[in-house]
Amino acid sequence: MLQHKVKSVSVIGLGYIGLPTAAMFASRKVEVIGVDINQEAVDIINQGRIHIVEPDLDIIVHAAVTEGYLRATTKAEPADAFLIAVPTPFKDNHEPDLAYVKAAAESIAPVLSKGNTVILESTSPVGATEAMIEWLAAARPDLRFPVPGANCDEIDIHVAYCPERVLPGRVVTELIENDRIIGGMTPACSQRAADIYRVFVQGQLLFSNARTAEMAKLTENAFRDVNIAFANELSLISDKIGIDVWELIRLANHHPRVNILQPGCGVGGHCIAVDPWFIVDKTPEQARLIRSAREVNDSKPEWVCERIRAEVAALVATGKPEQEIKVAVLGLAFKPDIDDLRESPALHIAEKIAAGSRAQLMLSEPNVEQLPASLAKFPLVAPSEAIANADVIAVLVKHRPFVELAQQLRDHSHVIDAVGILHTR
Repeated sequence: MLQHKVKSVSVIGLGYIGLPTAAMFASRKVEVIGVDINQEAVDIINQGRIHIVEPDLDIIVHAAVTEGYLRATTKAEPADAFLIAVPTPFKDNHEPDLAYVKAAAESIAPVLSKGNTVILESTSPVGATEAMIEWLAAARPDLRFPVPGANCDEIDIHVAYCPERVLPGRVVTELIENDRIIGGMTPACSQRAADIYRVFVQGQLLFSNARTAEMAKLTENAFRDVNIAFANELSLISDKIGIDVWELIRLANHHPRVNILQPGCGVGGHCIAVDPWFIVDKTPEQARLIRSAREVNDSKPEWVCERIRAEVAALVATGKPEQEIKVAVLGLAFKPDIDDLRESPALHIAEKIAAGSRAQLMLSEPNVEQLPASLAKFPLVAPSEAIANADVIAVLVKHRPFVELAQQLRDHSHVIDAVGILHTR
């Protein structure tokens, strides 16, 4: 089949996935129009800079903007293909919130023309691509959108669901090298989407339908969530019966068919902490294990908070006033060596301690220059300063700067180590 050549791509949403994706197309000399509602982010990108932390991305964006292949705007413009990479959070009852996807679809609808391709990349509940088509069709009744089984000549706009599957800190490399699921609404839609991704993707392009592709992304993250929950539950059990969970896991992993993950202070990020709930929401009676894993991981931050409170209470029992006790929280990001605070259990722990304790709180997060509004009144300090001045230290993220100070942490008498830094060899 003759490959369809894409000359221009519009990426809707210039965050942790959208901006690197836009940069990948632009680096291959494709004209890219990045669209975001955040005027500050748009301005920064148009200056050839980036507003997120991601290795090597700044160099690629600077070159793409300088050479004229990438520009950002707040308003959708015509293009050959549109990639939607906006957030998909959940509501208070864990029901998926597709408001951003709907807004993105409605924003591009006026500039769509026959022959365009629309690809949803946002991690979404099963059926989201079909819902997006309904929103597009309502806005553009003059265009024919695909339904399952439609013939190629019956489609004006090709639509597919193609989820990202990248690791923060390695996004540039993994966008290129990782295999990609291509979930078209029809085989012709899959082929059109594949032609677009072949511009820069070197991994395999795995063809499927939109619903299966949506579920595949959720399945990948639910699998990881269940495995993390097992490790986190082991840490709770081990603490209860006086066992060192880090030694326990190290020994158990010597079994040739056992590979237990490491526990932490919870699970964060937009994917693993959110996506399993999309499965539970769709099939609540069947997704029992997935729900339990989510509940285990969601409960871990409160367990860490209890440990911090217990260390503070122990110092109060020696006669030291609580308001004179200094508590240092090491790490606010949801995983090591990134600046991403989305759904971060470490951030939630810091906020809970700030709200419920009279102790003096110090925060150390080497990957950010400014604290979120909820913690803005507290000092942001260097790791060495935090360790030197704190009475109680809670290590919540395994950032490299913290690992390098492992010996100083071992020498401290009141450390809650939620990530195993004290066991780093």
